[in-house]
Amino acid sequence: MNKVSTAVQVRWDVHATASLAPEVKERLAKLAGSRMTGEGLLIIEARRYRTQEQNRLDAIARLVALIQQALVPPKVRRKTRPTHTSSAARVDEKKRRGGVKRIRQYKPEEWE
Repeated sequence: MNKVSTAVQVRWDVHATASLAPEVKERLAKLAGSRMTGEGLLIIEARRYRTQEQNRLDAIARLVALIQQALVPPKVRRKTRPTHTSSAARVDEKKRRGGVKRIRQYKPEEWE
């Protein structure tokens, strides 16, 4: 067991930072999830390694990765319509399934 306290906490005030655009700050808050406090502090804990220096580097690397991920704007979804062929295929499949169900129906008048 690791008996020396080597865990590291990196705290960064996202709301007070002037170097990020507001939409990037929003995305960062969403990506951070529970690591973001109500006051806008981003807290990253690192305790993976046995030395404090390695944990410090790990925490900073994770912070940088999170910021880089927030800097990429999400792709805008454009509405699309199904192609004519796919619509026709869907209708054909529905008709085929309906035909199978029609064949399987029990009709007492046909059994007499």
